[in-house]
Amino acid sequence: MAYLAPAEFVTKMIDAGESKVFMSNRDTLIRAYMAGAILALAAAFAVTINVQTGQPLAGAVLFPVGFCMLYLLGFDLLTGVFTLAPLALIDKRPGVTLGGVLRNWSLVFVGNFAGAFTVAVMMAIIFTFGFDTPPNKVGEAIGHIGEGRTVGYAAHGAAGMLTLFIRGVLCNWMVSTGVVGAMVSTSVTGKVVAMWMPIMLFFYMGFEHSIVNMFLFPSGLMLGGNFSIYDYLIWNEIPTVLGNLVGGLAFVGLTLYSTHVRTAPKRVAA
Repeated sequence: MAYLAPAEFVTKMIDAGESKVFMSNRDTLIRAYMAGAILALAAAFAVTINVQTGQPLAGAVLFPVGFCMLYLLGFDLLTGVFTLAPLALIDKRPGVTLGGVLRNWSLVFVGNFAGAFTVAVMMAIIFTFGFDTPPNKVGEAIGHIGEGRTVGYAAHGAAGMLTLFIRGVLCNWMVSTGVVGAMVSTSVTGKVVAMWMPIMLFFYMGFEHSIVNMFLFPSGLMLGGNFSIYDYLIWNEIPTVLGNLVGGLAFVGLTLYSTHVRTAPKRVAA
């Protein structure tokens, strides 16, 4: 499992961010669509495990399979480009502009949502036999997740909003660490191990991931969850996206860049 030194993989992060800014609209949307779809399927997989085994840890241990698959296939999540794309701007790569970064974020958001929503519809069909029966136990669980993580936060007002935002921050601290993990090794085994650990941590801790939620909440609405689209957007998706942005950029992108690229001069011995 060949390991790259931090200075090497941080340079790879900047290169990756530059590549994403200049990627065509078509390729950006396709890669984002597939990333959202695969992660949504992994979320459905994890919830199914939780319901059938009664062991949330089992779902958390196995959920990262989706994350590893999508990154090994070169697809993009919004949480990842939140961390990578700005580094190319900060590093003053030629041609990289704020507009280019925002364009990338917008297209990845749209693609992720489309992919996650597609899987949400497919899984709702499975959980209800084509909407011909009430949701099965897994479908009911997804509906309850939607309620608890929207109106559950709303019941606490500003304190609930703060909690939601912090959970979003902590989530992308770990998820972006997983994105970086894919760059610290040149072997598939090394990449998978490095990605697996932080993704397992975020899922078991119940942190808020904007793309996972693009699956859970539309699914919950289709499966009879007692919350509205307004609840989903205001009391989950928008604060989660903002928290994910802060967590990935502040705790991963900027910290690694500032210390491994813009390293301060060493102290001189007295």
